[in-house]
Amino acid sequence: QVQLVESGGDSVQPGGSLRLSCAASGSMFSISAMAWYRQAPGKQRELVAAITNTGNTNYADFVKGRFTISRDNAKNTVYLQMNSLKPEDTAVYYCNRPPPLRLLPYWGQGTQVTVSS
Repeated sequence: QVQLVESGGDSVQPGGSLRLSCAASGSMFSISAMAWYRQAPGKQRELVAAITNTGNTNYADFVKGRFTISRDNAKNTVYLQMNSLKPEDTAVYYCNRPPPLRLLPYWGQGTQVTVSS
């Protein structure tokens, strides 16, 4: 089984930046695509960004030009650099596998990002 631990969330002002980290255990990490998801109170979970095992990336329209996903396979870690943060980015951010891969059965606790003035 794989364990996922998200970190790096904080409370920031609009326009601020954060870098989130997702540390994963398990031998399959280095060959698995990974993604960041987020869920705001009262809203559905949504895909934010994804990165393949070869480094190709894909982003939701609402974060293009502001967020960058990357990975360090040697550290079993995926990152999300978030710039120009907006209040609507406020959510709990999680990592897991992206479509079309099957989601890992256990989500981490997530990391809270709060953007407010």
